[in-house]
Amino acid sequence: MTEEGRKGILDILKIISESKELELEDVVIDADELILEVSAAPAGKPEYLKLSLEPLTPGAQKIEFLLETTPYGVRLVAPAIPPPAVPVEKPKEFINLKFEYPVVKYSGEIVEVTIGALKGQGGSRGKIVKIGGDKAPPFYLFESKPLNRPVVALDVFDTPPPLAGPVRKAYQDVLQDPAEWAKKCINTYNADLISLHLVSTDPLGENRPVREAMKTVENVLQAVDTPIIIGGSGNPQKDTELFAEASERFMGERLVMASITLDMDIPKVVEPIRKYGHNAIALAFMDINQAKELSRKILDAGLPKNHLILDPTTGALGYGVEYTYSTMERIRLSALMGEETLQVPLSCAATNAWAAREAWMRVEDWGPRELRGPLYEATTALVGLLTGANLFMMMHPLAMKIVKAFAEAMVKEGWKEEKPYMNWVKTRF
Repeated sequence: MTEEGRKGILDILKIISESKELELEDVVIDADELILEVSAAPAGKPEYLKLSLEPLTPGAQKIEFLLETTPYGVRLVAPAIPPPAVPVEKPKEFINLKFEYPVVKYSGEIVEVTIGALKGQGGSRGKIVKIGGDKAPPFYLFESKPLNRPVVALDVFDTPPPLAGPVRKAYQDVLQDPAEWAKKCINTYNADLISLHLVSTDPLGENRPVREAMKTVENVLQAVDTPIIIGGSGNPQKDTELFAEASERFMGERLVMASITLDMDIPKVVEPIRKYGHNAIALAFMDINQAKELSRKILDAGLPKNHLILDPTTGALGYGVEYTYSTMERIRLSALMGEETLQVPLSCAATNAWAAREAWMRVEDWGPRELRGPLYEATTALVGLLTGANLFMMMHPLAMKIVKAFAEAMVKEGWKEEKPYMNWVKTRF
């Protein structure tokens, strides 16, 4: 041992000898026998030292001893024997208590938006669709019954875009005729309404004139008696012109113009929609702050709140759907807690699920895409449904059928029969 090390040990021993109390933490002593030397007490009253031993074995009890020092020596005072534990009587039956749901009253509520107008209301529709009106989080039936169930619009295109095989197969006989396509969506597949996308007006594509595109809208309105949504090409300038022309041409029909974005001249695009009594979808991009800003600007431009629908953007399953869920959930809860700019129905474009290659690509190990694709789209939509989405834009009829059935089941009250949940794989709900 070096001289420096020897000096260090002597310093430690000196500190210990001068201490009245010594506490060692995280010290493990591995020894067969442990000898503690304690000096005898001077004449007079005995002195006592406490010795605590805490075993390393998990769950073992800590033991404490008293050492009594007298002028005649040191003796160990045995610890007191603890009283025997009183046995706890096992319960023979469950406590009979009634569960009460924790009902919360919210300061805000979602406005109700009416899509379409009947003949007696200035329109030509045989039926209308109402969405929104929620006063509680989705499917909290114990807090508030939903005013309207979520609805599904099937997409129709004026020019057939590249479609996944399963989708093309469902519409292969009507792809060249938007009116017949819309009729099949309503009469055969039982969609709630039609979402007509006028993609041929895109300046970077066919650049079809707006007035010519209005003929397609008119044909679809004559083919079906349900409300319709008019989608543009995504070009801000062309869509502004398109919405203005459609608003004036079909005054009184209470259509939905999709969509208004922040890169548009919002007062200009809103004015004809407001003037002729139509609805609009505000398209934000997975950002609650952007959704607030866009909604506020549209409302400030004069569009009534009960004519506005908010689309926070839907990411496909495996391609950002968790961000969609988070954004939609925050928007809906903020609206219920009093954020006025967000107190409008939510739209979910589940069609975006077909952008994921897992939905349409031919891979044998992934299973038949005729089922995989619709399930992919349906799952994407169900995520939106659970966050409170009120309007869904979808492509495949099977996916739409799944979502509509799920929505109807979730708003159904008073299931009397017991459901065999443990055998959920084979159970039909």
